[in-house]
Amino acid sequence: MTCSLSDYSGTMADIFDVLADGTRRELLLHLLHRAGTASARGEIAVSELVAELGISQPTVSKHLRVLRDHGLVAVREEGQHRYYRLDSGPLDELALWLAPFVTGSPATSSADSDAASTVYVAWAGTDVADRVGRRAAETAHNARAAIGAAQGRLHGAQEKLQGAQKRVVARVQQLPFNE
Repeated sequence: MTCSLSDYSGTMADIFDVLADGTRRELLLHLLHRAGTASARGEIAVSELVAELGISQPTVSKHLRVLRDHGLVAVREEGQHRYYRLDSGPLDELALWLAPFVTGSPATSSADSDAASTVYVAWAGTDVADRVGRRAAETAHNARAAIGAAQGRLHGAQEKLQGAQKRVVARVQQLPFNE
């Protein structure tokens, strides 16, 4: 059965982002090594990954969750233990898409072409995400600037109020009934 990128929760750009992290690549290498052995269906416990990588359990779990969310690993729960194994489906799609660039020749079969174009469309669609991300960052910056300006005005108003309070206290003390 051939899976298309649409079967996964991420896009091509998401896969590149996931693979850009060195810790996640290291996890994938450990899972690939485990997949090549006959032990326990190619699965490995989180505790074993922690020991092999020498990093904290929360860090390993965080990266495994990202890999799982993008379809790169599968998880099996047994009691309180989780066992992960490599799911190469998205990587197969990535390899299919990259093949024409590596070999220097376009995809030949219509199935290859369809899969490659599906992946390309998913990747090309990140232009929208880029614009949305930039707009969100710009909006957040503008909001922070507006909040900062409002806080500055509030601080100025508080200083004026304190000055007015001091003047009122000084005047009240000068009234004849205070003597």
